Amino acid sequence: MNRALQWKLIAGFILVFIAGGMTGAFLGAMHARHLFSEFHHPGLMGIRMRDRLRTELKLTPEQVAKISPIIDKTAAQLAEIRKETGRRVHEIMIGAHREMAANLTDDQRLKLQEIEARHRHWQRFGDSRPRPSASPESSAQPP
Repeated sequence: MNRALQWKLIAGFILVFIAGGMTGAFLGAMHARHLFSEFHHPGLMGIRMRDRLRTELKLTPEQVAKISPIIDKTAAQLAEIRKETGRRVHEIMIGAHREMAANLTDDQRLKLQEIEARHRHWQRFGDSRPRPSASPESSAQPP
C-alpha cells in the first residue's frame, strides 16, 4: 500500500468519525430537547405519575382505579402551587424592574421594556420568542 493511499484512508476514517460524532450530538440534542419539553409540561404530571407508579409498583387495574383520584387531586394541587409561584416570581421581577428603572437612562429603560416584552412573548409562545436584533452595540457586549 503506497503512502498516498494510507493518508487517504486515514483522512476518510477521521471524516467518518467526525460525521458520526456530529450526527450523534445532533440526535442527542434533539432527544434531550424533547425530554425537557415533555418533562416541563405541567398537564402531563398526573399521567406521568400514574404511569410511573403503575409500572414500578406493578399495580393491578383495580389499584390504579383506586389511586387515580388521589393522583389527580395531587396533580391539581401541584399545578396550583406552580401557577401561584409563577405569579409571585413575576410580581417580584416587575418590582425589581421598577426600582432599577430609576437608575437607568432613557435608552436603557427602553431596552428593559424590550426585554420584558420578549419575556412575556416567551411565556406565552415558548421557543418562538423573537430574538434581539443584532445591533453593533449588542454584539460588542456579552449576552
